[in-house]
Amino acid sequence: MSKNMSLVLLLTNLFIAFLGIGLVIPVLPTIMNELNLSGKMVGYLVSAFAISQLLVSPLSGKWVDQYGRKTMIVIGLLIFSFSELLFGLGKTVEILFISRLLGGVSAAFIMPAVTAFIADITTMEMRSRAMGYMSAAISTGFIIGPGIGGFLAELGTRVPFFAAAVVALISALASLIFLKEPERYKSAVIEAKTSGLGRIFNPLYFVAFLIIFIAQFGLAAFDSLFSLFVDHKFGFTPKDIAIIITGGGLVGALAQVFLFGRLTQKFGEVKLIRYSFIFSAILVVVTTMVNSYFNILLATIFIFVGFDLMRPAVTSYLSKVAGNEQGFVSGMNSMFTSFGNMFGPIVGGILFDINLDYPFYFTALALIVGIGLTYFWKQPTYQDEINR
Repeated sequence: MSKNMSLVLLLTNLFIAFLGIGLVIPVLPTIMNELNLSGKMVGYLVSAFAISQLLVSPLSGKWVDQYGRKTMIVIGLLIFSFSELLFGLGKTVEILFISRLLGGVSAAFIMPAVTAFIADITTMEMRSRAMGYMSAAISTGFIIGPGIGGFLAELGTRVPFFAAAVVALISALASLIFLKEPERYKSAVIEAKTSGLGRIFNPLYFVAFLIIFIAQFGLAAFDSLFSLFVDHKFGFTPKDIAIIITGGGLVGALAQVFLFGRLTQKFGEVKLIRYSFIFSAILVVVTTMVNSYFNILLATIFIFVGFDLMRPAVTSYLSKVAGNEQGFVSGMNSMFTSFGNMFGPIVGGILFDINLDYPFYFTALALIVGIGLTYFWKQPTYQDEINR
């Protein structure tokens, strides 16, 4: 299979996985009512995914290097398929929790493996663009998923879960048949046997991991409270909120496809991340000052663009300096992302109860810290990879 076709299949796998996650969003309230679940319990269900992803990511990153990218992708998709089937069949909260935990495990397997695979089959010149495509596939899956899920739910509440299970199974079989383990993976096996968590503090990695945590911490605080913010402050309807979030996601995905490669060539990953942080921090504060629907829409769309350019930039940076530790570094990327997803909403929720604007000021503060960190960071070079 050619490298271009492999890249298409890898991006399709990511799209399907995140499409499957998005499919379930519209039917969660119905299942909540069916099983008489409290809002608190639904919150725990959502967190279960992030917790298992967090715990498994360090191990899965090492296994990606040790046992192969293709192997982990196929296993991850099979686990994801089973978790969706289980959620569709589940009639008790315990079964739903098991499903969500398995879903987190599948994400911990798939993300590092796909990232490492893409790094293995792309040149240094093409890698930034490929990482932009990867982020766009994830974003598009999230955006389209809820719409398809709402349509399928008309056929039955559990139909979206069964559909996700079938599509993930097909994707797993296609990966098993058509993907070929990249040649560069073979040299990673030796590194995987000696890599440990102490490698987190490698100067080429550590600042990047901190940036990932800070960015996701701030984004999760902003994202998780945005709906409540515009509801309480402006009285926006669910339709208004959906248009804003969907619009931001679509524009962000387009920016990843059409702008990201060009911007990284012009500025490099580190400067692009710095500018994205500055851009987003200003707009997050502006969001607390404007009061019309159009201005909120405009500011939010461009906030998402800033974050959507930052995330593939940091992934591209890490892939260029990781050498034979692609799986390990991708696993750590996933782990620090999960940390941010767990703690951002908690802090944001506490601040929201004090003042509606405080989660946004907190997000801006987190981004300012990230801006400062970029000045302690060096731009990756070809020599960095050679030395690895």
